[in-house]
Amino acid sequence: MTPIRFASWRTLALTLVASTSFAQGVQVDSDTFGGLEARSIGPAVMSGRVSAIDAVPGDRLTIYVGAASGGLWKSDDGGVRFKPVFDKYNPSIGDVRVDPRNPKTIWVGTGESWVRNSVSVGDGIYRSTDGGDNWQKLGLEKTERIARVAVDPADSSKVFACALGPLFNDSDERGVYVTKDAGKTWTKALAGAPDAGCADLALDPKDGKTVYAAIWQHRRKPDFFTSGGPKSGLFKSTDGGVTWKRLAKGLPEGDLGRIAIAVSPAQPNVVYATVESRKTGLYKSEDGGESWTLMSTAAVVA
Repeated sequence: MTPIRFASWRTLALTLVASTSFAQGVQVDSDTFGGLEARSIGPAVMSGRVSAIDAVPGDRLTIYVGAASGGLWKSDDGGVRFKPVFDKYNPSIGDVRVDPRNPKTIWVGTGESWVRNSVSVGDGIYRSTDGGDNWQKLGLEKTERIARVAVDPADSSKVFACALGPLFNDSDERGVYVTKDAGKTWTKALAGAPDAGCADLALDPKDGKTVYAAIWQHRRKPDFFTSGGPKSGLFKSTDGGVTWKRLAKGLPEGDLGRIAIAVSPAQPNVVYATVESRKTGLYKSEDGGESWTLMSTAAVVA
């Protein structure tokens, strides 16, 4: 399979989820966004390539942005100005997540997951309890790349980490990890394979027991990249990661590649997934992932 620019996929999925919620209460026409113009709010060169972003719920001004190898940045004024808040630690950011119950608690998974041949290596997961002023490393040092972090909306002590793992070699550190004591101990909830790690993870925003995880079989070499295989797939747990089942009805048959997931915040039974396969595209489920419908075959090929 050919590599896909998955950052664009995830942006598309999240945009569709947001627009679904927004459209229910507001009439949108051609004039709605007519006066808006895009503006640059940060660098976009190699060290500044944005790999993660999150904002404080209910606060339009506080934004955290993670860079490929440029560390974590924070804005208190809606993106007008940014300051570095992670310079003493690993500069390669895989994901940043604000605790939905406590906006001062920030989680960072290190190791960029967009698997170019120029990506850096992470050294585990970190947490700040004072809005990014101070940080504590809380394990998972051998995972190398943490693609996603998710905090249970009802329990701040329960956190999921989606570990993609190394790019150039096998590893048993891949998969979905969960902590129930705010990072003191971690348990592998869903094992990947030596060559298949967790590429994405999403929680039901109203029920932290419902978890979706994408496992991705891949391998990078100095002169080529292989994406996809029989070990790739989309999985769901309804008991907080204790047990999992593979989701397949309506998804492409055969080997799958990378998958990105987004759950609608307004209707959690509505789930979107961008799937790399022989029929790459955007898929939608209206029954919590039990069945899927192909919505678009548009994709950006790198």
